[in-house]
Amino acid sequence: MVRNIVVLGGNSHPQLTENICNTLGVPPCNRILTKFSVGESRLEISDSVRGKDVYIIQSGGGKANDHFVELCIMISACKTGSAKRVTAVLPLFPYSRQPDVPYNKVGAPLAKTPTDINRVDFTFESRPTTPGGSQTPTPGLQNGIDGLQKKLGKASLEQLNGTAVYTPQMSNGITPRRSDTVDSLQSITNGRNGDSSATSATGPSFTTHDYENPTLMTSKAFFKAKPGYKQWVAQAGTLVADLLTCAGADHIITMDLHDPQYQGFFDIPVDNLYGKPLLKRYIQQNIPNFRDAVIVSPDAGGAKRATAIADGLNMEFALIHKERRPTRITDRQNATMMLVGEVTNRVAILVDDLADTSNTITRAAKLLKKEGATYVYALLTHGIFSGDAITRINASALDKVIVANSVPQDEHRRLCPKLEVLEIGGVFAEAIRRVHHGESISVLFQYD
Repeated sequence: MVRNIVVLGGNSHPQLTENICNTLGVPPCNRILTKFSVGESRLEISDSVRGKDVYIIQSGGGKANDHFVELCIMISACKTGSAKRVTAVLPLFPYSRQPDVPYNKVGAPLAKTPTDINRVDFTFESRPTTPGGSQTPTPGLQNGIDGLQKKLGKASLEQLNGTAVYTPQMSNGITPRRSDTVDSLQSITNGRNGDSSATSATGPSFTTHDYENPTLMTSKAFFKAKPGYKQWVAQAGTLVADLLTCAGADHIITMDLHDPQYQGFFDIPVDNLYGKPLLKRYIQQNIPNFRDAVIVSPDAGGAKRATAIADGLNMEFALIHKERRPTRITDRQNATMMLVGEVTNRVAILVDDLADTSNTITRAAKLLKKEGATYVYALLTHGIFSGDAITRINASALDKVIVANSVPQDEHRRLCPKLEVLEIGGVFAEAIRRVHHGESISVLFQYD
């Protein structure tokens, strides 16, 4: 029995919370975690957490947004209740598939790179540091660094309009602030030249209200992104890390992050446990003549994970490669997949970290059976199985799917006779015990 510890479970995976508490020999913390009729979460912790080491178990599967908000509320409630330390235990880390660099479904970056380097109408990102032949060089500063910002602003406006800008001086030698605005410069210039029209040499200006005018939006004068222009995208990685940290989390424990770079988004310690020992143990104990089988990675992204298992078990390795990357999402089903390796008359073991819609592993199993594989396993750490994934697996060439219970699998196991579930509660219980006593958890990484 571990003393001075509190295990608080959310609504995402009650069975995993119970298994961890049974392994540690501590009762789960009494709490009330419900929702109001409007949908807002309500939390009330019945037990005292003052001065305790609190571990909050909340996975990211299912209703990920609701579970994440519940996690933040539980963390904040424990910090308000004077908990000594709060550790968030997330078997499946939410938003772990959304790195800060945006990618679409086929894996290509959303931001396009310049395709024509000989163009003269450069954007603000591709403009060279030195002006072209038709551009007026920026005038140098005459008074050193005095008024540097004002000088640079005026120089850029001169270069933009192509004419010298008239800036009146007050009696005390100070330039009026209104002369730094584009509208005032236009009015001064037009007034000096005797032209009452307010047209600009650079074309019409736009405001946020102009976006409501469809005619103006389609005009040639309206701004259009050119090659090299980066789209503004949400950075879910740093946002989720900041939310957990600001809520009061002192430590994060998770398993098999889809993007290991997530650990760098946090300013607090992050322990990324591995599901590889569980998968290796299953292969050794449940697959006959496993050394004659072939470990297969369903895509290039999981090659490193699959080769680590193959090297540890002294097995052969194969890789499935997409020979032609489709340009449209509708063409994903027609992408040509190519097998690098030999699986004829052998057992194939697909290894991946996560299966959501199961489209990748089912197509890989079809290719393996076509290439002569006698039996196809699929070993997964996180089996989300959203949408029609279970139906797709039942109709696929997969013979057996082995998945860890990082998310609830009771309903999936009832609907899919091919599914077999591995228990990971013992791994997290041992990690919690070692962290609580200040012991090293490197033994959980070095298992063979």
